[in-house]
Amino acid sequence: MIKGVIFDLDGVLVSTDKLHYLAWKRLAQDLGITDFTEQDNARQRGVSRMASLQVVLEKSNHSYTDQEKIDFAERKNQYYVELLESLTEKAILPNAAETIVLLRKKNIQIAVGSVSKNAPAILQRTGLLPLIDKVGCGLDIIRSKPDPEVFLIAAKKLGQNPKNCLVVEDSEAGIQAAKAAEMKSLALGPEKENPLADYHAVSLADPSINWDMIIAS
Repeated sequence: MIKGVIFDLDGVLVSTDKLHYLAWKRLAQDLGITDFTEQDNARQRGVSRMASLQVVLEKSNHSYTDQEKIDFAERKNQYYVELLESLTEKAILPNAAETIVLLRKKNIQIAVGSVSKNAPAILQRTGLLPLIDKVGCGLDIIRSKPDPEVFLIAAKKLGQNPKNCLVVEDSEAGIQAAKAAEMKSLALGPEKENPLADYHAVSLADPSINWDMIIAS
């Protein structure tokens, strides 16, 4: 039986993809890369900041030291944090808040499991934070998805056995991480047909989602 639901953040509860894209594109332009596209940005979904940076650097003819790469990743994050100043509740995806409220009424604990170190700030700015029991994020982990660390930390913070938790994800790395954590998963968006997931839907606004059935599983 499901007692805790752990939501990924970007692409599941809120939409900040555009802000990430703009921040990475600005960094790419700093490095003389003019052909960084939204398709490239899509490959960065659900992975660590350094793995995302590598997607950008693939388009460069230069080689960089590890320290330079760390500096680049930090610069991108500074750009992203600046863009977050414009974030409001309008960034909440359709039926995301309503889903959380519904689950809480069913006595389900709610956590966020995100590799982003900015997750608490995003939740605060969008007004979702009061609806979340616990947050596991990039501030808590040393290994990114598909490693299950962030989800296991979120489950531990909830005080739940991982086998009693469901992960809601929109990235392949996240679905893999849920599987590795021995948690059930609901795959959304681009991963809605991922065979590793236990349940599938277009988004949290999908009327086909049967929460009573999922919780009872």
